[in-house]
Amino acid sequence: MNFKDNPTEAAFRTQVREFIEHELPASARDGDLERGMYRGAFERLKETRQKLAGRGWIAPAWPKEYGGASLSVMQQFIMNEEFAENRVPPVGGMGVSMVGPTIITHGTDDQKQEHLSRILSGEVQWCQGFSEPGSGSDLASLQTRAVKDGDDYVINGQKIWTSGAQYAHWMFMMARTDPEAPKHKGISYFLVDMKAPGVEVRPLTNLANQDMFSEVFFQDVRVPAKNIVGELNRGWYVGTTTLDFERSSIGSAVGIRLQLDELVKYAREHEADGVSRTGYMSSLKTELADRYIEANVARMMSYRVVTMQAKGLIPNHEASMTKLFASELGQRIARTGVKVLGLYGQLYGENAPMRGRYESSYMTSLASTIAGGTSEIQRNIIATRGLGLPRD
Repeated sequence: MNFKDNPTEAAFRTQVREFIEHELPASARDGDLERGMYRGAFERLKETRQKLAGRGWIAPAWPKEYGGASLSVMQQFIMNEEFAENRVPPVGGMGVSMVGPTIITHGTDDQKQEHLSRILSGEVQWCQGFSEPGSGSDLASLQTRAVKDGDDYVINGQKIWTSGAQYAHWMFMMARTDPEAPKHKGISYFLVDMKAPGVEVRPLTNLANQDMFSEVFFQDVRVPAKNIVGELNRGWYVGTTTLDFERSSIGSAVGIRLQLDELVKYAREHEADGVSRTGYMSSLKTELADRYIEANVARMMSYRVVTMQAKGLIPNHEASMTKLFASELGQRIARTGVKVLGLYGQLYGENAPMRGRYESSYMTSLASTIAGGTSEIQRNIIATRGLGLPRD
């Protein structure tokens, strides 16, 4: 692992920094935008999107012919790292990071023409229809059915924990098209218009009183057969396409360190007024030091993953280690934040100390070890694929 940029990488890092400093408005450098990403933040980031689009940086991994920038793995990492350092939130969403690369790799020319440009412009937002009430970690056991009827497929079933479904225009989803086939081989990958008759979205409210995800019901929803991406009954393999899936999690690692910087600054500034002067102030200093050490460990894990990617290797258990450590660290950071603020840590809103960030993050962080693969699943991957332990 080389911690220094080579001349080409250093020049690109300088280019990214100058772009952020001179071309992005101050309003775009607000990490709190991510908390309201589905509630007007897309409109507030319109100028940022236009600036990024001019360089192909909305979808940096996409080929230039589709409006991307064809950046190398290391260039993407550098851009993500610098954006995270300056609190620039991502603007592409699942359209750029997930369904777009899938359409580029497996889609027809008509699908590319219909969807890719609208993904880049932000005109259309996407959601992911994978998890079901009985199919989360074991996703291949999904039961939502799609039955052929003329030129359409008729879909019946339910999806859950669908982030942003109530704001999305389209969904990319997997449904079972051959119930007699082995569970990984009877699934197809569909593009579904969320306004199609029979689609019902019910927002779910989390502990922080946010409705960031929903459950979605399908009752006799007709989807044109032309909306299948890739081969029929091979949607499981189509769904594993992750051309722009940022497995290094450098954004999370940088974000954690920035949170710690703010917490230390707050504790120092408010020690005298009693906000942070508690009976465990000395232990609080030790706790913050522990979090700083862990934040640097998370960053080193990110460097390891991107180094493998740059060498053409595919991080497997290494990516699981990074995800597991970062998500559990996020929970520890939230607990430490509430501890630093004392009773003020229970307040929420723009007028609360630190804008009420830790009241919200304390509760939302509970889901971080579930979303994207539970901690138990990550540990199983590390055990079997990393340590070579038997599955049983």
